[in-house]
Amino acid sequence: MELTHLNTKGEAHMVNVGEKSITQREAVAQALIHMQPETLSLILAGALPKGDVLATARIAGIMAAKNTPALIPLCHQILLEGVDVEIAQSGDDSLLITSSIYTSGKTGAEMEALTAASTAALTIYDMCKAVDRGMCIEQIRLLKKSGGKSGTFTATKE
Repeated sequence: MELTHLNTKGEAHMVNVGEKSITQREAVAQALIHMQPETLSLILAGALPKGDVLATARIAGIMAAKNTPALIPLCHQILLEGVDVEIAQSGDDSLLITSSIYTSGKTGAEMEALTAASTAALTIYDMCKAVDRGMCIEQIRLLKKSGGKSGTFTATKE
């Protein structure tokens, strides 16, 4: 397998996508944040002093997707046609964040999806750390990507 972000000398470089075709692309990623059941209850009740945790986390995820190339050094700037960040309760002590990115372009949107999910989880941590510093963010992963030369990828269940 060839690492595309290394040139023939083994040095990091930004991949030239100029010759690639424009295709419809989608990427979906997730992150899971575990917390004390009491913390989840406070979030769902809107009872934390910093405000609406879920709305703030969704906005943070969207903003993160838009700014991914500023954070990931070799990531291309792409035109985002749509960004969805969904946050759902997962059991009595967790929230599952799912981000979906939609674009038409010459390169994929996997990094934007992963950055959106990660940042939404980090925002939840930031807004709730006063009541629960033991929160744990895990399972940050790409669930699906479609479009481009490499076609469709769907993660296997864990």
